[in-house]
This record gives sequence, C-alpha cells and structure tokens, in this order.
Amino acid sequence: MSPTNVNTKLQRIAELAKKAPTMSFTTLAHHIDLEWMQRAYGLTRKNGAVGVDGVTAEMYEKGLREKLEDLLGRMKSGRYRAPPVRRVHIPKGDGKETRPIGIPTLEDKVAQRAIAMLLEAVYEQDFLDCSFGFRPRRGAQQALQRVRDVLMEMHGGWVLEIDIRKFFDTLVKKALMELVRQRVRDGVVLRMLGKWLRAGVMEDGEVTYAEAGTPQGGVISPLLANIYLHEVLDVWFEKEVRPRLSGRATLVRYADDAVLMFENEADARRVAAVLPKRFEKYGLTLHPEKTRLVQFQRPPYQDRKGGPPAPGTFDLLGFTHYWARSRKNNWVVLQNTAKDRFRRALKGVSLWLRDHRHWTMESQWKVLTDKLRGHFGYFGRKGNSRALARFRSQVITVWRKWLSRRSQKGDVSWAKMKKILKEFPLPQVRLIGAFA
Repeated sequence: MSPTNVNTKLQRIAELAKKAPTMSFTTLAHHIDLEWMQRAYGLTRKNGAVGVDGVTAEMYEKGLREKLEDLLGRMKSGRYRAPPVRRVHIPKGDGKETRPIGIPTLEDKVAQRAIAMLLEAVYEQDFLDCSFGFRPRRGAQQALQRVRDVLMEMHGGWVLEIDIRKFFDTLVKKALMELVRQRVRDGVVLRMLGKWLRAGVMEDGEVTYAEAGTPQGGVISPLLANIYLHEVLDVWFEKEVRPRLSGRATLVRYADDAVLMFENEADARRVAAVLPKRFEKYGLTLHPEKTRLVQFQRPPYQDRKGGPPAPGTFDLLGFTHYWARSRKNNWVVLQNTAKDRFRRALKGVSLWLRDHRHWTMESQWKVLTDKLRGHFGYFGRKGNSRALARFRSQVITVWRKWLSRRSQKGDVSWAKMKKILKEFPLPQVRLIGAFA
C-alpha cells in the first residue's frame, strides 16, 4: 500500500488544527482505515520485549492483514479490550530508586500508535517551542543546545531545576481526559484512551489497577505526558508567568524533565515559590531534593579573590552543566556526562559482559562497538571528550576483567589485551555537539 493517503490525511488534520487552535475535533477516527493500521504497524518497534500474551512480531505477522482488519473493527466498534501491561523495574539515578516500565502487547502497541498518529497531528500545532521530548524532529540534543544558548546569551543567571516525583504514577487521569476533551471529542479516540488509562498492570503474576497515572513505556504515554504538561507548565509559564517578570526567563522541557532559566534572582525566587502550588493543583509533587534553585551566573573575567562565590552546577538529561574556560580563555557553558549516568552506563556494560563472557571474542566486540557508538552518539557534546575517553578506557578495563574470568587459567594481561584491541579495535571518541 502507498503511504500517500495516510500522509495526506495527517496533513489535512494538521492544517485544520493550525487554522482553528480553539476548535474541538468531534470526528477523527474515520481517518483510520486498513492503510492507516499498516502504517501504525510499520512504525511499531518489533524487537522489544513481549507483553502479557507472549506474542512476538514473527507470530503476529502470520496473517497480518486479517489481524489488522480485526483490530480496526474492534477499535471502532468498542469491542477492543486493553490488556494489562507487564511491569518491570529499571534502575533510576544512583540505583536507590527504580523506574517502573510498562510493556504492552504488540497488538496494543499498534493500536496506541494508530491513535497517537491522530493526536500528534492535532497537538503538534498546539505544543510550544519550549517542549522537546518525544516530538517529531526534536530531541534531547536540541534541548541541551537550547539550554546552553540561552545561558550563554544571558551570561548565566539563576536556574530552577524541576523534578516531578513519580510523574507517570501520579498523573490524574480525570484531569488528563478533561484536557484532551478541550481539543478532541471523537468518541472512538476518547474511548480508547479511557481503556488504556484503566488497563491493569501485571507484576509477579498479579493484576492491579491504579487510581492515578499511566504506565510508562506505552506508545501513547509520552504524548499524553506532553498534553498534560503542556497545560500544567508550558502554557502557564509562557502566558501567565513570563509576562509578569522583570527580566528574561526561558523554559526548556523534555517530557517530565525541565529547567527554568532566569536573568534576575527575584524572578527566580517568585516562580520557585508558586511552582509547587501549580503542580499540586494537578495532583503532581515536586521532588524536594532534586527541585532546587541554582545560582549560575558567569564568573568574572578577573580572579575571584574577594569576589563573588563560584557558580553552581545543575544536571539535565544526563549532563552536568557548569562554567569553564575555553581554549581562548573565555568563560563558556560546558556539558559533561553526569556522574550518575557515567556510573550507570559503565555498570550496564560490566553486567552485560559478565552475563555474556562465554561468547566469542568477535561477538562481544560487535556488541561493545554498538554500545560505545550509542554512548558517543548521545554524550558526544563538544567539551565532553575527556569523559568520553575515560568511559572508553573503563570499558576496556571491564572487558579485560571479564575476559580474564572465562576460565581459571584465563588471566588476560595488559600486553595480551593490547593485541586483542589491535584485532578488535573499539570505536574512538566521536563528538556530535554543534556549538562553537
């Protein structure tokens, strides 16, 4: 099937949403047909973990057309029943806390993708420029660049780190649906969203139903999070808060991670005081330790003897931001791999090598190559080369450690490790950052 019809539909929805920013869409689901479902299936990740039904992509693709037609019919008639998501926990931050991740079934992912395509065409016309997470042609790198550009232009200032405590677990379902109804009133879409919000969570063989929150990991969850925080934070700050401030202020948000950057201390403290009340209104709580106000003004060019205190640092999206001297001896904002993210990434490599130390050298090398390229692809901001080089060095160290434990007589000396690296060279540090 040609994707032309689907693209045309999406473009028409987007154009209408842009022309009528206050209009509520009462009919959207009629756009979803078999061709639309084919596109949704094509966009669905096939190699992820399986849901509660244990169905893989290979199994689902047998008689794919008939299955998609049946899924389409159940969605539109109201017969679709959202299965519970399988919950797993992954380490978060320093490892003391975990982040719950919901794993839907493959069919549920396809259904969520089909509805997400509709909603995205509408809400992409509404979302503000300060939002970067899980949006087309936007991502973490653009958010990080925006933060640096703003701080360099303002010569620093005051940075308010925002950390929402267990956002996906505490999001108020009723408030979310009310926000969606302001823009979308299609019965099929609202019914499907309601079923996903009410779907249970299976953990250790038991299904539970939460009064609040949406499972993190579902295809539709990031979009729903953006819809929620668009109203809770983005619109409130841009239209109600910023016009009342005396100095410049900028918000940058990536999903539920955000920073507010202020030129004036008084503005920063005023917003920091009212922010908890704003979030409390929508059932959200700010983390008392991770939400903090940081003095981040550019240091004076002269020595600091008797001068102002050194500026603080803050973390965002796995990077620690701080002031440092450039090669030309100018003060610049640098973004280095945060210590907790460095430790977590290295621990992940070490655990993988431990569990796969029986693999052949070539098989291990291929995976390690992919892991390093992925790490460099994300953390390769300019100014972060030392942390990248240290990570590569540590990966070599843990590789040697687990190669030495393949057998009782398998100790690998550094001389032997150098020969191994000549035969199986690991990628060199690669920078991707765009700033000068």
